[in-house]
Amino acid sequence: MKEYRLNRLFNAKSGCCFDVAVDHGFFNQLSFLQGIENLESAVQTLVEAGPDAIQLTVGQAPLLQGMAGREKPSLVLRTDVANVYGTQLPKILFSRMIEQPVEQAVRLDAACVVVNLFRIPRAAEVTDHCLQNILKLKSECDRIGMPLMIEPLVFKPNEEAGGYQVDGDLEKIKPLVRQAVELGADVIKADPTDDPEVYHEVIEVAGRVPVLVRGGGKVSDEEILRRTHALMAQGAKGIVYGRNVIQHANPRGMTQALMALVHDGVTPEKAAEHLN
Repeated sequence: MKEYRLNRLFNAKSGCCFDVAVDHGFFNQLSFLQGIENLESAVQTLVEAGPDAIQLTVGQAPLLQGMAGREKPSLVLRTDVANVYGTQLPKILFSRMIEQPVEQAVRLDAACVVVNLFRIPRAAEVTDHCLQNILKLKSECDRIGMPLMIEPLVFKPNEEAGGYQVDGDLEKIKPLVRQAVELGADVIKADPTDDPEVYHEVIEVAGRVPVLVRGGGKVSDEEILRRTHALMAQGAKGIVYGRNVIQHANPRGMTQALMALVHDGVTPEKAAEHLN
């Protein structure tokens, strides 16, 4: 049954996936709301642009699933919430999973569920929370036939980077990605490396599990298109981008540009034509 749902997630032509993440409101950060203050409008724009999937929370998933028609993107359901993204972190950090996540995903007709696996300097307790979440989620996903996307994220020290900044160190990313494989991921959403040309090493340690690369912080159009092209050439099976799409002046055009990179293998210059 997992295969049936994965068939809804990955494009039949390319075998790849572009998942647009708009689940940022779950994390209680004002800066995350830019571009999705009116999430209903943002989801409508994305549906019209036609990515393979949209990543949403239990509270907002009906905005997508309530739309009529068979052609809308698949739902990837966020199952955990954490307080680790602020520029100033609280004394007590946590990552908590929603109740009965797989049953909620089935009721919402999700194609996949996603859960975090954090590596945060001096915050081993949050990694423990993530591991407990994954261990509980894995058996339920297997029982129901729901694909499990694990999101291994390596953070820079908060005092150095000021919250939610990717540490693109290959030597830190590889073991965390491998841990996600060992924990039973069906799909992995992983950090990009500082040097995209070494990303094949991340793909290698993931083995048979497809790797989707997350966008991280917002960058220029030229940078996100160039980086995406390079990562796909390294063997990534797709991308999961949020702010580089939803905070763009032309979210529909950026979605279409990235779809052309992911599914058609066009050059960054050709993809950029969708932004005009």
